[in-house]
Amino acid sequence: MKRIVKNTLFIILGIYILVGCDKFLEEDLRDEIATDNFFNNDNEAILASNGLYRILHKGPLYRARGLENINQNGTDENGPNRNVNTSVFNYLIAEGVADGRGTWAALYEVVRNASFFLEKVEGNGNLSEEVHDQVLGECLFMRALAYYHLTNIWGDVPYFRELLPLDELGSLGRTPKDQIRSDMKEDLERAFDLLPGSYGNAQLGRATKWAATALKAKLHLFDKEWQLARDECLKIIDPSSGHALLDNFADVFDQSNPTAQYNAEQIFVVDFTNDNAIFNDAVTQRTDDFNPRLRDEPKNRNNRPGGPGTPTRWQLLKADMAAQGEEFNGFGFSIPLPELADQANWQPGDLRYDVTIVKEYLGYELKFPYFRKLWNLDNINSPRQRHPENYVVFRLADIYLMAAEAENELTGPDNAYFYVNKVRERAFEPDQPWSGMSQSEFREALYDERKFELCAEGHRRMDLIRWGILLDVVRNVQHRPWNNPADNIQPYHVLYPIPESEILLNPNLLESDPTNNGYR
Repeated sequence: MKRIVKNTLFIILGIYILVGCDKFLEEDLRDEIATDNFFNNDNEAILASNGLYRILHKGPLYRARGLENINQNGTDENGPNRNVNTSVFNYLIAEGVADGRGTWAALYEVVRNASFFLEKVEGNGNLSEEVHDQVLGECLFMRALAYYHLTNIWGDVPYFRELLPLDELGSLGRTPKDQIRSDMKEDLERAFDLLPGSYGNAQLGRATKWAATALKAKLHLFDKEWQLARDECLKIIDPSSGHALLDNFADVFDQSNPTAQYNAEQIFVVDFTNDNAIFNDAVTQRTDDFNPRLRDEPKNRNNRPGGPGTPTRWQLLKADMAAQGEEFNGFGFSIPLPELADQANWQPGDLRYDVTIVKEYLGYELKFPYFRKLWNLDNINSPRQRHPENYVVFRLADIYLMAAEAENELTGPDNAYFYVNKVRERAFEPDQPWSGMSQSEFREALYDERKFELCAEGHRRMDLIRWGILLDVVRNVQHRPWNNPADNIQPYHVLYPIPESEILLNPNLLESDPTNNGYR
């Protein structure tokens, strides 16, 4: 547990808050700020809140292959195009091996600092009511988001709501996740009342009351509290939230213009920008996983269509792409698995397929399929390892499907059709609404509907876990020859082991569970 307190809030105040990265973090900042005389005005409170957003930009969280590894990889949707990252994809996870220690540390960094800021802001008479309420709401949301991930990944985890002395923090045992989530739901209810419903353009990317509602709905859904989950979803579905499904599925993912990356379907995003090249965490590397490598493409890449001595297919493709400012500049770490890439496995007429999957580009057949909706080949505005694409954490289509699931579990499919069919309206032309299903048929159909609507967006693994079907799915889906998760996955893989480095520092982490989630 000492790793949790290793990078304390003083470092956050001295480093993270003092340098901006998000569009709404671009401030005139002080050279030094001491915690004892901080939070004396609105600007200082906003700076503290900005520091929490900066932590989300860390590689082990949303910037690189952090939460993505844990929440998405090792399912029936995606895998690498070569023999890499095998510990994660092949379920070779163990204490000290792909155990998520960086993600653990970054999430507790959020918890630590949010808890401290709450203490300093609550009832602070130096702040305007508007900023006081906003910053309190943001801190409550951020802490709940961190505990949401912690309890999803590790189950019972160390829990605190105020910054304890270092020796106490470093010796905490694990608290049951049900207690943690119960408290977080209460905090999110309060955050809903405190947070604004929207922000001006300069503040886009901050948590709103609808972000708090979406997170609370997720917690209720994961805990099978169906009516509470449905009720939270309906708050966002109501037009008064300002959120709406876009008419065109492709537009949901269009971030080709770095100055116009937001849309009405997005509820909460982690905002990245390439405007400030000084700070590496201002940009994301996640896009590189979805972009192809030129060394892999196109199919028959060394063939010379014009005969001996003429350019190869890869040279021709490179030139054609360069002519429009594009390049295959990625890693190919996240491509669709064969069954997802096969259009025959999608419902006939599903327009989402061509938006989601790409097998040919500029007239060149590709060796591998890719996720079109999450790549960005623009080498001018989105160059390799310096991408400005936002990470969409919650969007409205997910909320509609959650409402459908909760309603079906409550009353059966009759009242649930409305919500799933709203998502399907734009997916088919002509429309192909659901009807005539039993409750169990609806439930199982929704397993695939969420896959086709949300694939590669970071929801799949936790969905499969909460449905209790992760092992069956992984064992029965077709993987590529270099991956063999079906041979390795075990029941205990629904949770990760507490990181080995944390146990070495704090043996109390094993007091309530000497098996460390089954890994011992």
